[in-house]
Amino acid sequence: MVMARNVVIVVVLLFAVIQDSKAALCNIDDKGLAACKPSVSQPNPVEPSEECCEALSGADLTCLCSYRNSFMLPALGIDPDLAMGLPAKCNLTPPSTC
Repeated sequence: MVMARNVVIVVVLLFAVIQDSKAALCNIDDKGLAACKPSVSQPNPVEPSEECCEALSGADLTCLCSYRNSFMLPALGIDPDLAMGLPAKCNLTPPSTC
């Protein structure tokens, strides 16, 4: 029952993001998320682009860290470990709680 509820929540969230072209996740807009996705996706992640790092520099890193153990990241094709390492690759200091 809990799994079904979680799936419904993800579907609703994804639908909301798709419907709103100006959607943002933790202060990163859809363009920034798209720029960073190749750096946090398996099997062949790439170094983050300048556009990705620029988007990440304006992000709420504490908010992003809250997704570390979420099932949402893998469901979106994002490797949580790669995602958590992205700030350091962009010369940003992640929150100590991350």
